[in-house]
Amino acid sequence: MSIDPRGERLQIMLTKEEFTALDEWRFTRRMPSRAAAVRELLRRGLIAEGFAVSDGQTKSGDFSLLDDPNLQKSSRQKVKTGSRMS
Repeated sequence: MSIDPRGERLQIMLTKEEFTALDEWRFTRRMPSRAAAVRELLRRGLIAEGFAVSDGQTKSGDFSLLDDPNLQKSSRQKVKTGSRMS
């Protein structure tokens, strides 16, 4: 059994208008497939919203809602030790 190098499979439903827009965008940019166009649009959308595409090395613990590194460390320690945050 071979492993697909592209990773996970995702199926989506599109309206006729979305489908037409996707194909028009794809053809004007000479994208090889609809899947390639969707991946490129997703990548661009994530970057535009400030999300970097994962490098495969980032762990969920590296993300936080807190800006202060000292608060982040303190919060993680409380979670790890089972202490309740008030």
